[in-house]
Amino acid sequence: MKRLVVGLSIVFVLAVISLGIVVLQLSQFMATELSVPKPGAEFEIASGSSFSAVTRQLVDQGIIEDDRWLRLYARWSGAASNVQAGDYLIAPGATPASLLQQFTNGAVRLYSFTIIEGWNNRDLLAALHSNDAVKASMTEEDWPGLLSDLGASVAHPEGLFLPETYRFPRNTTDRELLSQAYAMMQTVLAEEWRMRDKSAGVKTPYESLVLASIVEKETARADERQRIAGVFTRRLEKRMRLQTDPTVIYGLGPQFNGNLTKRDLQTDTPYNTYTRHGLPPTPIAMPGRAAIHAALNPAPGNELYFVATGLGDGSHSFSVTKAEHDAAVATYLRRLRQQRRQGG
Repeated sequence: MKRLVVGLSIVFVLAVISLGIVVLQLSQFMATELSVPKPGAEFEIASGSSFSAVTRQLVDQGIIEDDRWLRLYARWSGAASNVQAGDYLIAPGATPASLLQQFTNGAVRLYSFTIIEGWNNRDLLAALHSNDAVKASMTEEDWPGLLSDLGASVAHPEGLFLPETYRFPRNTTDRELLSQAYAMMQTVLAEEWRMRDKSAGVKTPYESLVLASIVEKETARADERQRIAGVFTRRLEKRMRLQTDPTVIYGLGPQFNGNLTKRDLQTDTPYNTYTRHGLPPTPIAMPGRAAIHAALNPAPGNELYFVATGLGDGSHSFSVTKAEHDAAVATYLRRLRQQRRQGG
């Protein structure tokens, strides 16, 4: 009996020692840095993949040498059944422990998409569809349906999506990203509308988008946005036509070849602010927050005209009278001719 007890004690001690060794080796493995090159390793877990398939893939990609310890730990901890499908970026310095946590948390790789100020809806949809991480699900004909789903009060998409950088996982659809951008625009527009100068000429938030889109297309200079908005606001108050080229170009659509002619300026469209009074019926581009702020907080003053200076810095010359404006236009044309001669 004594020998049996001693034997069992020895077996128990050996089992404890063996278990301790296994636990130590397992702990060391889970804390050892993986073989991940800079700037990281792309790794995709397909939907429905078993955990053993995932670990074999890790071995095949050279991220781990042997998957036995990882499979043992994942099944012992219960993590194996919680791994989420997706596109991951495994960072340099990752360990099996952090990798397993990344997989179970679904911390997938995030991609970025930036809506640029001044884009129109065609630019926006084309850029979405050229992004490999975005899943295309709509065409130009689907805009009205999308806007209806979003609860928009208008059927034209122009100006409704906030220029910003959006982060998203692979295979996010164009509709999902557009929904985010629409919600962001609604938030920004509401905030800016609340903080507006009550003397601003626009009567509704949508009108502010229309005016902001014109400001966006007229200048990229932060120091000029409110001043240009002031010019347009005063022209609207005085029932003067806005006479702004970007609206004419927008009205011409894809047929515009880059050369705005006198005939174009005289051809009436809903967007021709040389032939029609007031704002055009919709925005002509996606305005950023700064342009919206300028439209709702126009600079005070007396200027009713502006024209490019031709100095190459995007600046404009502002005038109070038509005579001053004509002189500024003459200066611009003179500089333009001089630059062409020098360039030739």
